[in-house]
Amino acid sequence: MNPYHIFKFVPLSVLQMLARFVAWVILRLPNASIMSTVSINMALIAPSLSKRQKQALTKDIIYHQCLTTIESVKSWAMPPEWSIAQICDVYNKEFLLEGLASPNGMLAIVPHLGTWEMMNAWLNQFGSPTIMYKPVKGNITNDFVLQGRSKLNATLVPTDGSGVKAVFKTLKQGGFSIVLPDHVPDPSGGVIVPFFGIETLTSTLASKLASKTKCALVGLSCIRRDDGRGFDIYCYKLDDPALYDRNTETAAYALNLAMQHMIEDKCSHYMWGYRRFKHIPVLDNPYIADKEALAAFIHNQNSKYTKS
Repeated sequence: MNPYHIFKFVPLSVLQMLARFVAWVILRLPNASIMSTVSINMALIAPSLSKRQKQALTKDIIYHQCLTTIESVKSWAMPPEWSIAQICDVYNKEFLLEGLASPNGMLAIVPHLGTWEMMNAWLNQFGSPTIMYKPVKGNITNDFVLQGRSKLNATLVPTDGSGVKAVFKTLKQGGFSIVLPDHVPDPSGGVIVPFFGIETLTSTLASKLASKTKCALVGLSCIRRDDGRGFDIYCYKLDDPALYDRNTETAAYALNLAMQHMIEDKCSHYMWGYRRFKHIPVLDNPYIADKEALAAFIHNQNSKYTKS
């Protein structure tokens, strides 16, 4: 038996308690990698916040990211019905139903916002989506994640040309797929456009699929309730014509703006521990950049923000 299956027998409340303890430890390790990443991301995207405000936001981000991680593991270990039972309220569900009814198919835009893995089981109630899957590091871990996702109605396809063709075919047949378009792509699969005001490498996959199929685009997020008792799902209607523009830069930028709107609603629930800005043209990788060069870049960004 995969050792991760032990999580099946541990109550979620206990796992969440453990996650909060881990977060408490991380917050007392300023040199920890995740702390450094979150700190740099906050400096890049929130230059107007005071030091105290950034510290408070960083604390919330670390707590939520630790909780999301353990909740995702629990979700993979449990049957889909368990995850579905954790969903409490669904906001603007009509946007999702309208998208699913589109004859051109629907593409669910799911940033790394909240506990998206918990939402997968709920979303799979509406059909059999085609989803691209990239193996995670470690055979034991990958087998566990793969087993968890294989319990759903989804058809898993590789993150290569054959997978893209499979998603394209699904959309053309009126089906739906799920894409997390805020990951850092290979340079050949992306363009440089702003995300939270930072010119950075951005994936074009979702934009190209939308342009070619004219599928409905619906933003989705699964957010932990403030009382800690379950999760709420938020649906966003993404209908800006620029999202379908044939110019990949225009479409990718429009999608970044749409995701930014989703994230700003629940900023502390976004996975800011992810190195989203690894490719900035004038700086390259801010996470390993010279401190003086990084400080100068942030100062320039701050000046632009102030002038605007």
